[in-house]
Amino acid sequence: MADDRMLKFVGTGQAYPSKRAAEQRAEDFREIADRYAVPSAEEQSGRCSQCGVPYCTVHCPLHNHIPDWLRLTAEGRLREAYELSNSTSTMPEICGRICPQDRLCEGNCVIEFSGHGAVTIGSVEKFITDTAWEEGWVEPVVVGPARGQSVGIIGAGPAGLATAEYMRGYGYDVHVYDRHDRAGGLLTYGIPGFKLEKYVVMRRVERLKEAGIVFHQSFEVGRDASLDELRARHDTILIATGVYKARGIKAPGVGASGVVEALDYLTASNSGTASPKP
Repeated sequence: MADDRMLKFVGTGQAYPSKRAAEQRAEDFREIADRYAVPSAEEQSGRCSQCGVPYCTVHCPLHNHIPDWLRLTAEGRLREAYELSNSTSTMPEICGRICPQDRLCEGNCVIEFSGHGAVTIGSVEKFITDTAWEEGWVEPVVVGPARGQSVGIIGAGPAGLATAEYMRGYGYDVHVYDRHDRAGGLLTYGIPGFKLEKYVVMRRVERLKEAGIVFHQSFEVGRDASLDELRARHDTILIATGVYKARGIKAPGVGASGVVEALDYLTASNSGTASPKP
């Protein structure tokens, strides 16, 4: 039976965290949205209907235990909520910021269909893990018994980082190769800071480095080593280079002088370099 802190969606309206004032946002590229205070996070989590078939979980690519960590948050059991959230995701605070919740978990929330407005799942997910970092609940990667084998990962984006963490946990030596000067892939270079501040990504990367994962930055396969050479260094290779090719559109003016593709602009902007030439 659901706890009496739950099922509050009738009397409690949907409320996302407030946004920073426009005057403040005009001065920097920090994240737009503030974070919940504890009472607000508990209150919004308590709106969950704890439905028998959790469509939020069904439509989550990671099948996160969303109703369970919402209940734990509503009950004030934040550390347990974090541990459960972290059990299915290596970077829940990043997913809470950038996942398209409107099409996935929140878009399929039962109380959204009833007209009460979805539970603010992404904002609660962000709140839980940001709190965990502040409270020191995010523990080091537990490294398994050494296997005497190594894994080479080409690409330090979300797929490469997640794989690196799991493989290190299984006891493999892990080396990550990436052409950029910072890890994170599109998390670092393809998403603007007002959506995802870069320290959020870098603290995850530092945690992996502390676990003994070796990062080779500014490393280009074909220039610094061939794929065959990397295969000779490691027992297995994962190619996780991501999708850096911009999606083409059919519209008047595409290809005209002065038009820059968004992905090229974001990569240059987040690199701290000048805007790319049209």
